[in-house]
Parts: sequence; C-alpha cells; structure tokens
Amino acid sequence: MLNSYSSADKVLLAVDCIIFGFDNDGLKILLIQRDFEPEKGKWSLIGGFLKRDEVLDAAATRILNTYTGLNDIYMEQLYAYSEIDRDPVERTISVSYFALINIENHNAELIQNYHAEWFPINDAPNLIFDHNEMVQNAIKRLRYKTSVKPIGFELLPEKFTMRQLLELYEAILSKELDKRNFISKINSLEILNKLEEKDMQSSRKGSYLYTFNKEKYEEKLLNNFVLNL
Repeated sequence: MLNSYSSADKVLLAVDCIIFGFDNDGLKILLIQRDFEPEKGKWSLIGGFLKRDEVLDAAATRILNTYTGLNDIYMEQLYAYSEIDRDPVERTISVSYFALINIENHNAELIQNYHAEWFPINDAPNLIFDHNEMVQNAIKRLRYKTSVKPIGFELLPEKFTMRQLLELYEAILSKELDKRNFISKINSLEILNKLEEKDMQSSRKGSYLYTFNKEKYEEKLLNNFVLNL
C-alpha cells in the first residue's frame, strides 16, 4: 500500500562537506584521515550522518562547526550521490556541500584533534569512495560562480589588498587574469570599500586595503549583474 512505511527499505543519508580555504600558498581543501573502517588510514572529505531532528543545511552546519569551530560561513548544497555500491558497509546516499572559509579564522586545535589537514587543491591525496568526484564537481561549481559573480570574499581576511583578491581569483579559476581588466571590472561593481590604510609589506609605497561591502553586493544581486571574467 502507498501509505505503508514498515515495508520500505531503510537507507542512511550522509552529508559530505568540501571545505575550501585560502592562504598565501593558494587555494586549499580540508581533508580528514579516517580512524575507522572501511578505508581506515585513508583520506576523505569531512562528513557525517543526518540526524532525525535536523534538516540537511543544519547537518552541514553542525559538521562544519565540529571540525572548524566556525558557524557563519558561506555554504552551498551541491549534488546527491546514490550509486548502490558507493559505500561498502551500508546503502548510503550522500548529499554534498561546499564551504568557503578563511584558513586563519578556523580553530587549528579542533582540526588537529580530528586528524584533519589542509592540502593544496592541486596536490591533494586520492580520496575514498566517490569523494574525488564530489571535489571535482565542487571545483567546477566554484569556478563557474566565481567567473560570473564576485564570490570568495569569505576566503580573505577582513581587510585585503587588490593583489590578494586577484590572486584568489586566479587560484580558483586556475588561470592568469589580466590585472588591469580585473581591477577595472571589480571597481565598476562598487562592492569594495577602499580604506586609507595601507599594507606596507607588499611594496615600499604600500598597497591600499579594501573591505567587502555586503550591502552593495546584495543590491547588485537583485539586478542580476554578471562579472564575466
């Protein structure tokens, strides 16, 4: 009968998080070394199972907070993975999320306690199950979104130079951008606040620091603007 639940198959629902970070060495991904079977000792995405009393977004937020200590971060749901044999232990469906965080802001002690480690995105180890596919799909989504909308400010410190912003975009898109064209397009959006303060470490004259203007950015979103890098 259509209203019968008792005879329905039971499956597990997992949430796997692709956590991207950025520092002076470029774009990175946070991975965890499993301390249980199957695939004990191998590297995987950070994840967990959905609880009865939570929705998917809440589960992803809980998992991210457990491993990084952060709450208010950019996070987006990606895809569901339902191959029958994707987990050798139980029939498990996984929903993936990707998150962007500034590496300097995370709780390094928490990450150490969970045997987690940051890896350069182009030098990450092979992952368990279908996690490599999840990462590649997340990178594609991140690159697409970055090419058409200003995204990734969560990866930068609160105050940043234009060069830092350019290097972030080049790291995400995995290509060199024309500096003048990039600066011109970013400035035309009027989503940055230029400060009188300078970063004196970058050059003798120093480089002006900027902050991200979230209110102006949200106004631009309502007008469906396109960055078109």
